[in-house]
Amino acid sequence: MRIDYVLYVLALVCFIAAGSITLYQIAETQLWVVAIAILGFIFLGIGYLQKPVGTITTEPSPEIATSTTSTAEPVTVAEETVSELTQVKGIGAKRAEQLQKLGIKTISDLANASARDLADKLDVSPKITRRWITNAKELSEKS
Repeated sequence: MRIDYVLYVLALVCFIAAGSITLYQIAETQLWVVAIAILGFIFLGIGYLQKPVGTITTEPSPEIATSTTSTAEPVTVAEETVSELTQVKGIGAKRAEQLQKLGIKTISDLANASARDLADKLDVSPKITRRWITNAKELSEKS
């Protein structure tokens, strides 16, 4: 569960508690209401700061594609293979570049690679490379 959702719920609980204290006049002073309301705003602010940043897509949106089709530069072969390798779960653009330097340029190359060799060359766990290879095999079977 995302932490920002938890903080939003805590803020909501604080606001409900402050409202119920006011409504039923549980506290003799309004200090408790103000303190709980401020706590709610603090949770709300921290929750907003913890909100994850949007994901980066490799394909442009249709609006961008139509507005830049006349001035768009052709995509090079290296960029196409990086985007192909990033289809594998757990591989981002930087990791795809590292894989290209090792000679793995396509998903099928990754599917045929050795998990142990990749782990040693990239200095990662063999468990992670096995997941990449398994996912690459699934992707190559689909296409």
